[in-house]
This record gives sequence, structure tokens and C-alpha cells, in this order.
Amino acid sequence: MTKQVAIPCILMRGGTSKGPYFKASDLPADIATRDRVLLAAMGSPDARQIDGIGGADTLTSKVAIVGPSKREGVDVDYLFAQVSVDKAIVDTSPSCGNMLSGVGPFAIESGMVPVAGETTSVVIFDENTQSRIESIVQTGDGAVVYDGSAAISGAPGTSAPVRLNFMDIVGSKTGALLPTGKLTEEIDGVTVTLIDVAVPMMLFRAADLGKTGYETKKELDADKEFFARMEAMRREAGRRMGLGDVADKVVPKAAMLAKPKDGGTIAARYFVPHNTHAAFAVTGGLCVSSCAVLEGSVSDGLAVRPEGHDRLIVIEHPSGVLDVTLETRDTDNGIDIVKGGLLRTARKLMAGEVYVQAAVLQAEAGSDAELKGAA
Repeated sequence: MTKQVAIPCILMRGGTSKGPYFKASDLPADIATRDRVLLAAMGSPDARQIDGIGGADTLTSKVAIVGPSKREGVDVDYLFAQVSVDKAIVDTSPSCGNMLSGVGPFAIESGMVPVAGETTSVVIFDENTQSRIESIVQTGDGAVVYDGSAAISGAPGTSAPVRLNFMDIVGSKTGALLPTGKLTEEIDGVTVTLIDVAVPMMLFRAADLGKTGYETKKELDADKEFFARMEAMRREAGRRMGLGDVADKVVPKAAMLAKPKDGGTIAARYFVPHNTHAAFAVTGGLCVSSCAVLEGSVSDGLAVRPEGHDRLIVIEHPSGVLDVTLETRDTDNGIDIVKGGLLRTARKLMAGEVYVQAAVLQAEAGSDAELKGAA
């Protein structure tokens, strides 16, 4: 009889993503073993994820790992893991701002952070990007409040708002706003901006790859030649940004830009990276917004740039819009990005235990060769 091991978790929708949230102490400390457990829990590698709790989509094959922090002024540490649907790959090189939306509520639900009143501030250290984020969670009646009137594009209905204030976001992986020191450069004859704010990204104009920038997710995902060319460019961008061979990693991410159509700041399509995001990533939104205010970047002639030091950037995407607030300051060389903020929502879907076969925790080290991108 096959033995199974139960691991506690809470399944949550965070922003426009979904996945299990685990206490770090409930997962194996050994990285290779931990990643085998995550693959088994999600049902990967299998296109349907039929033998796990993954949703057979990039946006629903995500994991949040949370634990109390020993860092001064920080409540919890958060590690994000992107679990490939059809490959035995667990990638902890990027972060996920949408899953981050659920970290504050999870920390309170799990007893790591006490309720402080009508709202509770949870300071999170993002291990993926080595940055701090303040999450403002609604906590009326002594518990997390999930019901509310806040709506975000890409998620149905309304929920209580979760305010995310991002700090230390410039140079998340590369240590620099512009890792190559250039506002624009060419890759495969296409002008790009390589920028790192919350997540390293390669940004380009939609027209330069034969697109309008207003295509639907379905239309873009059907164009295999477009993705093949963009992937070759992305790999070269990763090399130039000092990220090495990114063939089996999801960073740098990519996005294409166009003029806004519906009163926003910029229109964009975000890639994750081998298909199109149905809405827009939080970290990607911070990065694209930063590019949109940089004169001399690929956003020139496209973005409707707001003035001042506190700027509202509205990104038009396939499911609606993403509002980003940026605090900037002037420098001799242009502007600095001080911090960014977004409004997200989260909802607890299920609390319980996920079961994996005991053999997963005892697998021989030889099976670890396929696991890539572990922190």
C-alpha cells in the first residue's frame, strides 16, 4: 500500500493568480527534496496536473512559502516558486506580486502576525528579490476580512482591498535599474529596453515585432513564430543582463508596448514568458510603469507620461487595467524610482492538507538533475 504524507496549506487566490500557501516549517529544508514535494503537490509534470492541486495553467501553478522573519523590522519572509505545469522544473528566480497579495492574509491566518485593529500592516521580505513590501490587510472584527467592494481586472467579483507598498524594488536581480547601462539597445534588429524594477524585463514596441499591441491572449498564444523569435531575444537579454543561461528560467520576463487606447498611460502585453498573461503581473506592472516614465526608453512616443513625483500609471492589458503608483525623484541623470504601490485583492479558498506520496521525500538524489532554478 502506497503511503502518503499530509502537508498543511491554505489554497488562496492572490490577485490574478492562485496556489497553495505553505508555512516554511512544514516543507523540507533541503531544497531538492522541497522541490520534489512541490512538483508532486501540484501534479507536475503533466499538462493536466491531474494528480495534484495545480490548475493546468501558469497562473494557477504557483506556490507561496512563508515563515516568521528574523530580520529587523520585518514580520515574515516570503519565497515564491513557479512550478512548471508540464516539466519537472521549480523556478524560484522570479517573484510574483499577485501571490504576494495573499501573504499578509496568510501570515495573519497562520498566527505569525497578530491582528492590530481595523487594518493590519504586515512587512514582508521577498526572498526572490531581496526586497521589502508592506501589505495593508483589512482585519475588522479581529480577523482577516475577505469581503469588500474592491475590484481588480482579471479576477471576478469584488473583495476587500490589499494595499501593497513596494520598497527596494530597483535592481531586484541585477542590482541596477538598467543592467547594461543603456536606455535602449538592439537585439535581433529590434529596439529593446532592458530594465530591472521588481523583476528583470525585456521591453519592446509591439509594432517592431509586427503586432498592434492590442491583441488578445488567444491571438498572441496562437502565433508560434512570434514566441520563438521573442524567446531567442529573451535568452540574449538574459545574457546581457548578467543572468546567464535563462533557457529554463522565467526571468527576464518580456512585455510589448503600444499607445493606450482607453485613456490609460500605456498599453502592454505581458509574457510569462512562454505564453501571454491573461491580465498583468504585479511585479511586471511596476517594471513597465517605471519604463513608461523613463524618457529615452522604448516607451518614447507611446506612453502618456504623468508629471510630478507621485505618479499614477494606468496599464491597459487584455483583461482591463492595472493601476500603479510610483514615487520618483529627480537626479542629475534623470529620475530614480523610490517605491511603487498597487491595490490587489485576495481570497481564502480552502484550508487543509495536501497529500504527496512518501516516496517523494525519499527519492534518490539522481532524480534532482531535472530541477532547475532552485534558490
